[in-house]
Amino acid sequence: MSKTTVKDVSSTERAQTEAPRTVGGSRAFAILLLITGAAGLLASWVITLDKFKLLEDPNFTPGCSLNPVVSCGNIMKSDQASVFGFPNPMLGLVAYGIVIGVGMSLLARATFPRWYWLTFNAGTLFGVGFVTWLQYQSLYNINSLCLWCCLAWVATILMFWYVTSFNIRNGFLPAPAWLKGFFGEFTWVLPVMHVGIIGMLILTRWWDFWTS
Repeated sequence: MSKTTVKDVSSTERAQTEAPRTVGGSRAFAILLLITGAAGLLASWVITLDKFKLLEDPNFTPGCSLNPVVSCGNIMKSDQASVFGFPNPMLGLVAYGIVIGVGMSLLARATFPRWYWLTFNAGTLFGVGFVTWLQYQSLYNINSLCLWCCLAWVATILMFWYVTSFNIRNGFLPAPAWLKGFFGEFTWVLPVMHVGIIGMLILTRWWDFWTS
């Protein structure tokens, strides 16, 4: 008959405390990642195909070039469209594919440790920072909009705020109790405000064109 000592119990409790905690996401969170990842992947795929056609034929006009403002061709021909030395949407093909993979894993009830969620959050932070730079370039330097790019912007903003909310609510990112409570109830407010601000900037940037 085995005998359990106080030392054994304390060692077991300490080991459980020190063990990395793994967490999975809800079905709704998984579906949000799938939808935003698929939207971003679709936008990246279409832009990549049009970019190849543009390289073959400099006179090619993408289907989303509708007028002087909504002109995907102007965006694709700009230096900002290949900031890393290759077309930006090729980066999106990889990044949004990863997001879809995470969403599918969560649907299968997978759980991940803190470092995984923080790495994922860092990736979405890079993504939202990159699209913010692209938004500025599009509005004030290139002076054109790309509808597929706008779809990727919205998808990236949504996934960033919801992944950040997930990490704060699970204690992976330090935050006061009131902020955890806010994210628990009103996460949707921040992406709506974020997208709304971008929409207002687009509206005011070409106000004369929209109202003419």
